Amino acid sequence: MYNKSLLSLFLISIFVLQALASPFGIKVPGPHGLKGPKGPKGPKSPFAPKAPVAPKGKKLVIHSIYDKEFGEYGKVVDGYSVKEIVNVLKDTPVPAAGEPFKYVAEDEKLMATNDAKVLGPSLYGGLPYQLGYCNGHNTKMNCLEYHRDSEFNVGVDDFVLLVAKRSEIENNKIDSSKVKAFRVPKGVLIEVYATTLHYAPCHTDPSKGFQVLITLPKGTNLELPETAGKNFEDKTLFASNKWLYAHKDTAEAESGAYIGITGENIDIADLI
Repeated sequence: MYNKSLLSLFLISIFVLQALASPFGIKVPGPHGLKGPKGPKGPKSPFAPKAPVAPKGKKLVIHSIYDKEFGEYGKVVDGYSVKEIVNVLKDTPVPAAGEPFKYVAEDEKLMATNDAKVLGPSLYGGLPYQLGYCNGHNTKMNCLEYHRDSEFNVGVDDFVLLVAKRSEIENNKIDSSKVKAFRVPKGVLIEVYATTLHYAPCHTDPSKGFQVLITLPKGTNLELPETAGKNFEDKTLFASNKWLYAHKDTAEAESGAYIGITGENIDIADLI
């Protein structure tokens, strides 16, 4: 009986001490020590340091030219027939996979079509123009180029364009992460703006390759002219009306083109 009375008195003393100490922040040992039992965690303080998060990689997606994103790079040209042009284009030679592209700046048969005679004066407002082609097999970006004028394309089959914006060039370099991909349906004529960086088309069917019309102002992509070399842009001039940025892992870089693309050399082989 005596022991029970002492125990009761001891417990009452503990509770009284806890009640008196709490307002003053004094810790009184409890049955689990000073720390007390572990309970559910409360919300973290907004000022607590955050663990570093690895940045997510940007995955390339092939958009359609009918998606709104394409409006920053070019547009679909309506109102003009290109059926005869496409039929002539079908007969142009396609190099085998692994061989260099076949590029012709101006093709007589394409220029002689009725489509060209009707469409031509509209392209550059009456200025001289040339209808040529670029054919081959390709899935890589390799380079990015621009002209002072828009380029017009139409394909025998679907093809993909890899494009970026001239405004995305910083310190005379452009990172390949800026590049976007657009699928162009066969037989659809598009305009690629002069402010758009682009290069050789990519095929969507490796068994066929690509056959694409390349329409530009007359004289474009011909012999490299001599300039006074007064600014940096002169160093990127690779042919007439053709300013080129190459990736380091390309034949163009080996031949003296300015290496102005950083990042990976994009390959869409796994996306088509």
